[in-house]
Amino acid sequence: MICSRKAYNLTTRTAIYNSIEESRRRHSVKSITMLCSLLYASASIAGGNDRIYQFDIAAGAMSKALDDFSDTSNLDINYPTNVVNDVDSNGLKGSYTIEQALRQLLKGSDLSYRMTGDSTVTVEKIQLAESMPAMRVVGQPVYDSNDPYNPDYNRPNASTATKTDTPIMETPYSVKTVPKQVMEDQQVVRIEKAMQNVAGVVQEASGGSMRDSFTIRGFSTGNDILNYRNGVPFPEGIEGFSTKRDPANLERIEVLKGPGSLLFGRAEPGGIINVVTKQPLETPYYSLQQQFGSFDFYRTTLDATGPVDKNNDLLYRVNLAYENADSFSDLINRDRVFVAPVIKWNISPRTQVTLELEYQHFDEAFGATIPPIGSRPASVPRNSNFAEPGFNSIKGDRVLAGFNWSHNFNDQWKLSQNFFYNSIDSKQNNSVIQTRADIDGTVARDFIKVNGESESYFTSVNLTGKINTLALKHTLLFGGDYFRGDNRDIQPVDFRRDTGFNVFNPIKGTSFNDLASLFSFTRNQTRSWYGLYFQDQIELPYNFFVLGGVRYDQADSQDNISNSETGNEDRVSPRGGLLWRPIPELSLYGSYTENFGAANGVGLNGQTLPPQTAQQWEVGVKTELLDGRFNASIAYFDLTKQNIADQFNTFFQRAIGEAESRGVELDIAGELLPGWRVIGGYSYLDFANITRDVGFDGGIGNQGNLLPNAAQHSGSLFTTYEFKDGVLNGLKLGGGAVSVSQRQGNSANSYQIPGYTLVNLLASYSTKIGMSKLTLQLNVDNLLDKTYFAGSNGANSSFFGAPRTFLGSVRIEY
Repeated sequence: MICSRKAYNLTTRTAIYNSIEESRRRHSVKSITMLCSLLYASASIAGGNDRIYQFDIAAGAMSKALDDFSDTSNLDINYPTNVVNDVDSNGLKGSYTIEQALRQLLKGSDLSYRMTGDSTVTVEKIQLAESMPAMRVVGQPVYDSNDPYNPDYNRPNASTATKTDTPIMETPYSVKTVPKQVMEDQQVVRIEKAMQNVAGVVQEASGGSMRDSFTIRGFSTGNDILNYRNGVPFPEGIEGFSTKRDPANLERIEVLKGPGSLLFGRAEPGGIINVVTKQPLETPYYSLQQQFGSFDFYRTTLDATGPVDKNNDLLYRVNLAYENADSFSDLINRDRVFVAPVIKWNISPRTQVTLELEYQHFDEAFGATIPPIGSRPASVPRNSNFAEPGFNSIKGDRVLAGFNWSHNFNDQWKLSQNFFYNSIDSKQNNSVIQTRADIDGTVARDFIKVNGESESYFTSVNLTGKINTLALKHTLLFGGDYFRGDNRDIQPVDFRRDTGFNVFNPIKGTSFNDLASLFSFTRNQTRSWYGLYFQDQIELPYNFFVLGGVRYDQADSQDNISNSETGNEDRVSPRGGLLWRPIPELSLYGSYTENFGAANGVGLNGQTLPPQTAQQWEVGVKTELLDGRFNASIAYFDLTKQNIADQFNTFFQRAIGEAESRGVELDIAGELLPGWRVIGGYSYLDFANITRDVGFDGGIGNQGNLLPNAAQHSGSLFTTYEFKDGVLNGLKLGGGAVSVSQRQGNSANSYQIPGYTLVNLLASYSTKIGMSKLTLQLNVDNLLDKTYFAGSNGANSSFFGAPRTFLGSVRIEY
């Protein structure tokens, strides 16, 4: 029996390449019949239509999926019922051309399609002939975004800006994605290296260079929640003393530039860094990698995923990492363990539950702080470390546990909820320089003992739905979230000072017990918030898209020692955007957003500083070319923030009245030619100044000064070329550069961090060994061995960047 769906006239390009490629991997042979179909379909694409369609096809039976596809595209879909019976579809959501949509819908199903008329498509099973030799099919395969072998440097969709799977070309905000392939090619072992690919994001060096802290659009990511994990706040613990996140289980990193508190709660307005973790897959995949490099660096990682049962109802994924390394800096070594198992239960095609756990053990040393002398960091060798031997360590454990579930009531409405618990236990002994040095190098060293723990809880509930009103298509989001964080010192923080130290003649041997206690204190704080939000994404006629939303926040803070309330604020924050996509390759947009800032710092009187708020205007242009394989965007923004926490010392801050940044950002990513991929960006901060301030003496304070760590010029470009044929097949060569201009080291602008440009190189070779893929790789970072400073802590400490570094890798996948 042949089923057919009525359609109107639309000639389209075919997309059978990916299905053929997958069958080739499974069977390694093709039939002549299949080749004829390919040639016929290739001839059909010459007059193809690139119209964009919005698809929302739920996972389930392939026959139902094809019927829904016909309803949306108005194509006549013919298929034998016995071919699609017992075949499931993964569904299709988002904006695609007919070509892109059919690729995704039929992917992995052993089904292909061919044009049999101007508006008719026939879906059929791929025919195999075992006696035929293997044939090579020329074409560009399309990969699922979570495919372990996906080589793409860009992604068409992102959820960080909207909490819905929305095409970036239809999002009226600036979003950049750093996929796993980029992180593999650059051998990313810390998030800071991946962030070099995003325009407007510059590394800081706060928390003794132990935190994933950045300056985005001129503003720091703060002291508490520095990044997010699958949209969930990922706090750094008591006063930020934790350790940098391990990227072993990251699928990609999405960066929303500009305020994002409407969907994420209290957040810094510069942007949201959202790490998206690897999830269980139905297709088994295993990877083992050994890395080794300069300064006795050794790192082993494992990635394993697949089904637990034959029906794919229960899936698992496990990521492991062990790292042991020294450093170019004296007195620094690290030992880290990371374990991240995930279990996913597909209760039904409409209902799933996922359980997640992350455990990270860290035994490390704080980064070497370099004080300023005059207007520059002290001129000392880059291996210098002025910490006291035996008193420069941070040891602890971090545990994250949680679950998320979702249920599709039908093809239009979905309910989801998540809950996560995060804990950090940390012991720190730190001998650090926190003040400016005299011209002769004399400076004080502070000896600090901290034994703290942190616990946080987060949950959110979201209801998404799709409705049509007249000619308008709505994607609705109703949601609420709750966060609570408890930070406490297990024993009093003890602060002592050694005043007789000299950076040019560093004499060590001072004992913590030989110094008198300067002061001590104990912290026991609770911070919490809850929020309610609503968002409506509207598709209008003529390819106009409108987004509007509003959020209500209620935030509290409590000093549990004095049993007193230290903060109680509420706020309503709106945002809105308009985007026009006149042709599939071009989008123009504008947006306005307000922000309720992250929980603020603690002043010298022990009270929480006033809440941070912000407002931003943004306009931009986006383009998607080469059948979606390459995208670029340019944005202009004007961002104003009130009550900024300015770092006074390690523990205390003060509030700056107002600051503003304005600038232009350019981001690019994708594949220019088969095998030639690029990613990078450029940021020009035309203005990044403190516009209103009151000093401790009642004067104008730092008003008129530049913001710390805000580079006027910054950018990067990374490119690779992979040979696909001939004797060089499997060879990949690449390289790039990262450049950051001069920055101010602190809000007083009393010293500057010189600019720098780094050159990096890559060479790798991949080959098949049986059913496995073996990859050998070598990266050289800072090829020219440039001496530079990675950033400052916003006060009086700067940190050297790494010298020329070699990093090798052996990875096997199957």
